[in-house]
Amino acid sequence: MQYISGLETYHDMGRSAVTLGKFDGLHKGHEKLISRVAELSEECGMKSVVCAFDMLPFFEHLSLKKQVLMTKEERRFRLNGRVDYLVDCPFTEKFSRIEAENFIRDILVGIFHAAFVVVGADFRFGHDKRGDIHMLAEYAERYEYRLIVIEKERYEGREISSTYVKEALRQGDMKLARELLGYSYGVTGTVEPGKKLGRTLGFPTFNVAPAPEKLLPPNGVYIDRVFVDGKWYNAIGNIGVKPTVSDSNRMLVESFLFGYEGNAYGKNVRVELQEFRRKEQKFSSVEEMKRCIDLDIEYGKKYFRDKR
Repeated sequence: MQYISGLETYHDMGRSAVTLGKFDGLHKGHEKLISRVAELSEECGMKSVVCAFDMLPFFEHLSLKKQVLMTKEERRFRLNGRVDYLVDCPFTEKFSRIEAENFIRDILVGIFHAAFVVVGADFRFGHDKRGDIHMLAEYAERYEYRLIVIEKERYEGREISSTYVKEALRQGDMKLARELLGYSYGVTGTVEPGKKLGRTLGFPTFNVAPAPEKLLPPNGVYIDRVFVDGKWYNAIGNIGVKPTVSDSNRMLVESFLFGYEGNAYGKNVRVELQEFRRKEQKFSSVEEMKRCIDLDIEYGKKYFRDKR
């Protein structure tokens, strides 16, 4: 897969099957769009393109904070090997003012040379969101592409959306989030040195600082899995600020891996959250904290034994 940042750097002149959207989280609804584009690419011998609108520039322009389910790097990782091109398109103020027909003419056809346009039923585009699937259908013959509209995926009677996933995460419902996404929600980052208190207490941990824009579930202890050195390790982890041993408000994802030996500092890892265990709390002493963490570790080990 070729990763491209910015529409102006896409130069493939071949016809394509393209899907467009925010693709925040790559949930099961997005999966239907991407799978269809990949199928069309293989069937018709053309390039498959995912054009992802990066909304962060737009929110920064409005001085608003945007929380995302997936960083650009995480999206790139999940799509690698599945499509020919992932194009990150910064959603700037200038981009938001493109008229809908110009979007079709200059971007879908002019840049991507679209033979197939695959979108969800609620897809909107162009200035003031004036473009929709009806407009795409109206212009399909003129611009020589075929429109394919994919109906929404549903779970328990509700349409799957990034909003639905975010609601589940904010409630700490990792099982529901996994059902909506089709995979476990996670965080990627580089392992950084800590105070090494965990090592002295018998449970050395990986400390990972999530991207500032990354949406995290409530602070607390989680059952998780960590991918490092090409292998998955079962683990118990904490999301939060470690109030017992730190006065900092810096958010960290901290994990103790069962059976891992080695130095992981500086390595890029992926943490996948499986189940919420308990809220983060401030203990009266390090000894009290250790007793509770020992129970968390036993709970985590039992969790994975029971899943065998």
